[in-house]
Amino acid sequence: MKPHPLFILLAVCHPITTMAWSFDNPWGVTERSQPTRTSDECNSARIQQRLTLSDVVDLALCHNPQTRTLWANSRAQAAQVGVSSASYLPNLTISGSGNRNTSQVGATPATTNTGQSIGLTASYLLLDFGTRAANLESAQQLLIAANATRDATLQTVWLTAAQAYFSLHSARASVEATQAAEAAARESLAAAQARYQNGSATPADRMQAQTALSQATLNRITAAGNAATAAGTLANLMGFEASQPFELAEADTASPDQPTEQAIGQLITDARRKRPDLAAAEAQIKAAEAQVTVARAAGLPSINLNASTSLGITSGAPNTHNNSLGVSVSVPFFTGMRTTYQTRAAEAQVESRVAERDRVANQIALDVWKAYQSLLTGSQALRSADDLVASAEQSERMTLGRYKAGLGNLIDVLTAQSTLASARQQRITARYTFLASRFALAQAIGELDLTQTTLNH
Repeated sequence: MKPHPLFILLAVCHPITTMAWSFDNPWGVTERSQPTRTSDECNSARIQQRLTLSDVVDLALCHNPQTRTLWANSRAQAAQVGVSSASYLPNLTISGSGNRNTSQVGATPATTNTGQSIGLTASYLLLDFGTRAANLESAQQLLIAANATRDATLQTVWLTAAQAYFSLHSARASVEATQAAEAAARESLAAAQARYQNGSATPADRMQAQTALSQATLNRITAAGNAATAAGTLANLMGFEASQPFELAEADTASPDQPTEQAIGQLITDARRKRPDLAAAEAQIKAAEAQVTVARAAGLPSINLNASTSLGITSGAPNTHNNSLGVSVSVPFFTGMRTTYQTRAAEAQVESRVAERDRVANQIALDVWKAYQSLLTGSQALRSADDLVASAEQSERMTLGRYKAGLGNLIDVLTAQSTLASARQQRITARYTFLASRFALAQAIGELDLTQTTLNH
């Protein structure tokens, strides 16, 4: 007995049709675009009593709308891989029809005939000179690019959340510093009033001290407003209303260390190997090169294996069975030079992607250089700020003590207190700028781990 044509076609496709697959994800591409955090984990992430940097980053990555867009884009491109993979399976079409015919000739009784037919048609692409393989390669590379772009953007969100976290710490520390400056100014006013009352100071001293206190109060109010703004910004990044109250845990107290001062050339080399945005640019080049193959193959023949079977049932007549098996060849003869221009367009797209890759590589070098210099500057500034505060505190104590003892003058006291307030603010800025710059350098190198909030270098 001859084998059925459809059996022959399925035998040709046997290596494909016997693979383990499921109807909801037959090509197994969904797993290639899964988020690092599940929906349940994100839904359980809420404002805790005291937020650590890790808590802030988790909330930002889970609730920021930009991250949801990135996951959706990645899943969409994964589905496109499945679309391109579909060309490796046969196309099956089931068709059916039914009819009822009534005819009458002259006075003869009317006759009624009914008929039904059902058919199954299958076709499978045997050879297309690399078109479907190139389409699949392009889709896979675009998925790699989408995932890498997602990771790069997630690192940016990560860094933005960390910077907002340190900015809020800095703003709240500034409030404490201005409160200390206000208390010192109030103490100076009390000393000036005491000396005025015992006749050893002029009214000008008291007025100058009052002016300094008013300025310190204004600075404290401004600092409190800045802290409230920073808190609202961080709450917004975490996906909450700006008015959402929360507390922060103590920030990292890391101090500058020598190992961070590495060779800049090695850092740039590491960055070009690890940065996900450069990996995305490389994948875009490969996808564009695959499209060149697709464009060229469009002008080449394609060979298809076709099979069909049908059953026809007509009243009053024998049933009919039709089976067919054949090979069809399609040869593009003339397309109005469309293939030529499509190939040129695809080749130009490759050049564009290469140029974009080079731009990203150059930008990475600049990012690393700027982040490295910022870290070194922050490290040196923090060391100097500690020394500055120590000397300013000693000077302020000395001048205020001399003034209370009836020696010196109020101008020296107010100058020393202003210098101390400025030194404390500089130390606050230097500390949190240094802490943030460590993560900025990690992001520039491509080592900002989405699962960690501490750095070992």
